[in-house]
Amino acid sequence: MSRRRPMELANGPEGVLFAPAARRRREAVIVLHERYGLVRHTLDLARRLARAGYAAFAPNLFAGWAGDAEALKRGEARAAVSDSECAAIVGRAIDALRSDRGTRSDKIYLMGVCQSGRYPIVVASGRDDVAACAVFYGAAQQRDWDAGELQPLAMPDMIARLSAPSLFVFGEADHIISRDHVLRLRGALESHRKSYRLRVIAGAPHGFLNDTMPGRYRAREAKVAWDMLLAFLREVSKGKWPAGRVRWEFDCDSARAYDFSKNIRLE
Repeated sequence: MSRRRPMELANGPEGVLFAPAARRRREAVIVLHERYGLVRHTLDLARRLARAGYAAFAPNLFAGWAGDAEALKRGEARAAVSDSECAAIVGRAIDALRSDRGTRSDKIYLMGVCQSGRYPIVVASGRDDVAACAVFYGAAQQRDWDAGELQPLAMPDMIARLSAPSLFVFGEADHIISRDHVLRLRGALESHRKSYRLRVIAGAPHGFLNDTMPGRYRAREAKVAWDMLLAFLREVSKGKWPAGRVRWEFDCDSARAYDFSKNIRLE
């Protein structure tokens, strides 16, 4: 069981905090939402993390967006925050989780999914108090790779500044992130000697973790990915990814005849 309550950040948007009924560890995960905003899927992920013993906080990154929230939830509109805005929101969330009487977390992990997949790297590249990053099918596509108006630093430049180990999970059948994108990410991590675990899961499409989208959801692959996340967090907690060592783990399962052009968007 877990306890749910709203949490308002200092000078920023609110979010939803899930706290385990019985704290087994003083650790927290900040769960960043997909392009649809703070919807059920993100809250479900946070709730599951609380059941695993973590405080889990899901902030509303788009609270200041003035567009049509219902269109956003349907995927018919797109909102965005700048890297600096996101870093400020997550920074306030980190402060809140460390000071809140119900959480007081010593270790903070960041989890990003799809559009928010790049944000753990954004935040962790600018501070040294993030314990680990977890990225699900994000951060590697061209839109997230290059510098731009909302993202002043290119992804390789942010990776160069990372001090936290990172978990990356992708699907072979992703229509947004290709195998070449994944290999480019791997190259950047290794050229800058950053510790990572990266997995490409056979046959999994983009969004395969999201059980609110039946066309994308893959139960078996989602369980594999979830078990990987929990295992990675436990390993970091136990000191198995020390700062003084560099650890590279790459596991890609894809067809010999892999053809990115045949990957299609699913609903």
